[in-house]
Amino acid sequence: MEARTHLQLGSVLYHHTRNGEQARGHLEKAWLISQQIPQFEDVKFEAASLLSELYCQENSVDTAKPLLRKAIQISQQTPYWHCRLLFQLAQLHTLEKDLVSACDLLGVGAEYARVVGSEYTRALFLLSKGMLLLMERKLQEVHPLLTLCGQIVENWQGNPIQKESLRVFFLVLQVTHYLDAGQVKSVKPCLKQLQQCIQTISTLHDDEILPSNPADLFHWLPKEHMCVLVYLVTVMHSMQAGYLEKAQKYTDKALMQLEKLKMLDCSPILSSFQVILLEHIIMCRLVTGHKATALQEISQVCQLCQQSPRLFSNHAAQLHTLLGLYCISVNCMDNAEAQFTTALRLTTHQELWAFIVTNLASVYIREGNRHQELYSLLERINPDHNFPVSSHCLRAAAFYIRGLFSFFQGRYNEAKRFLRETLKMSNAEDLNRLTACSLVLLGHIFYVLGNHRESNNMVVPAMQLASKIPDMSVQLWSSALLRDLNKACGNAMDAHEAAQMHQNFSQQLLQDHIEACSLPEHNLITLVEY
Repeated sequence: MEARTHLQLGSVLYHHTRNGEQARGHLEKAWLISQQIPQFEDVKFEAASLLSELYCQENSVDTAKPLLRKAIQISQQTPYWHCRLLFQLAQLHTLEKDLVSACDLLGVGAEYARVVGSEYTRALFLLSKGMLLLMERKLQEVHPLLTLCGQIVENWQGNPIQKESLRVFFLVLQVTHYLDAGQVKSVKPCLKQLQQCIQTISTLHDDEILPSNPADLFHWLPKEHMCVLVYLVTVMHSMQAGYLEKAQKYTDKALMQLEKLKMLDCSPILSSFQVILLEHIIMCRLVTGHKATALQEISQVCQLCQQSPRLFSNHAAQLHTLLGLYCISVNCMDNAEAQFTTALRLTTHQELWAFIVTNLASVYIREGNRHQELYSLLERINPDHNFPVSSHCLRAAAFYIRGLFSFFQGRYNEAKRFLRETLKMSNAEDLNRLTACSLVLLGHIFYVLGNHRESNNMVVPAMQLASKIPDMSVQLWSSALLRDLNKACGNAMDAHEAAQMHQNFSQQLLQDHIEACSLPEHNLITLVEY
C-alpha cells in the first residue's frame, strides 16, 4: 500500500505540478520499497521509468542510466516493461548523441522480442535501429536491416492499424534515405506507397481489442502525428524537386493540422515537425520572391527554438543557414558570410555542412575579391573526386558552383563542362531548380560568346521551367537575356515583350526587398553570437 501510494503521489506531482523535489522523494521511496516485494511489477517498473524521466529533466542523466539498467536487468520475466525500459534507455542514449549504445540496446530489444514471440515489437526495435543507422550514415548496415524489416512487416498478420503504422515507419525511412541521397526521381514509387498507406490508416477504426501478447502493447506514433509526418516528407520532396507550389499546399495543410493538435497535445515531436516544415517553406519563399514572409517565418522558428533548449540545439545551425540565405536574397553579403560561418561552427551533419559550404562559396563568388577563401572552399567540395557526401543533389550543385566561378573568371569552356555535368545529373533526378539555373547560365555563356541561336535554345526552356517552379531570380535573369538576345537578332517585338517581363519581375522583387528590409525582424541578420 505504501509503495503504491508513493508512486501515485510522485506521479501526480511529476505530471501536474512543478514540484520536482517532492515528486522525486515519493518516486524514490516507491522504487526502493517495491524492489523488496516479489511480483510487484507494475509499481516497481513504473516507478523506475518515471523516476529516470524526472532525473533526465533535472539533467541528472548519469543517475537515470544505472537506474534504468537495474530495472531492465530485473524485468526479464515481464515482457511489456522489459521492452519499454529498453526503448527508454535507448532514447536516453540517442538524446546524448551516443547512437552506438542506443543501436546496441535496440538490437538487444529486437532479439528479446523475437524470443518472446512478438514479431510486431521486434519490427519496432529494428526500424528504430534502422533510423539511428541512417542518422549515423552507416549505409552498409542499413540496407540489409531495412530488407529484413520489410519482410517482417509484410509477413506479420495482426491488428490492421498496427500493421499499417509499421509500414508507414518503414516507408518514411526509405523515403528520407532517398531524399538524403538527393534522389528525387527514384523516391517517387516509395512516396506514392507512403501516401496510399496513410490514406488506408485514416479509414481504419482503432480496435479496442488489446493484443494477447503483452510485448505487443506498443504504438509507434498516433495516427494524427503520422499524417503530419507524411505531409512533411512530401514537402521535403517537393522542395528538392522544385515543385514549390505543391510544397506550399502541403505545408499549409500540415501546419493547419499541427495547430489543431497542439491545442490538445504538448508532445515535443509536434514542435519539431513545425520547425522542419517552416525551414522548408522559408527556402521556398526565398526562391519564389516572398522574402518578407520568409523573414517572419524565420522569426517564428526563433521563437519556437527559444521555448525548447533541445529544439534550439538541434536546429541552431539550420536557423543560421536560413538567415544566411535570406541575407543573400537582400544582398547583405557580409551578414550572409557571418551567418554561414556560424552555422558551420554549429553543425556536425555532413549534408548540411556541404549545403552551407556551397552557399558560402556563392557569396565569395559574388563578392569577387575572395579568391583565396574560395579556392580552399571549392577544394573541400570538389565533385570530381572525394566529394564529402553521397547526396546526388549536392554533388550536382557543387558542379554548378564551379561552373559559376569559371564563368566569372572568363573560362567559358571549363564553365560549360561543369554546367553540362550539372544538367546531366539534375535531369537524371528531376532537380528542376538546378536544371533551370544551369540552362540560364549556359545561355548567358553562349550569349557572351556571340552564339545567339545556342543561347536562345538554353534560355527559352530555362524561362519555361523557372515559371513552372516559380523561381523569381531565374525568371529575372532569363527575361534580361531574352531582351538582349532579341535586340541583338533584331526582333523588336519580342525584345519589347521580354523587356516588359523583366520590368515586372524587377518591380515585384524590389517591392518585396523594401518590405522585408523595413520589417523589425530584419535585425535578425546580425544575430550570430550567443
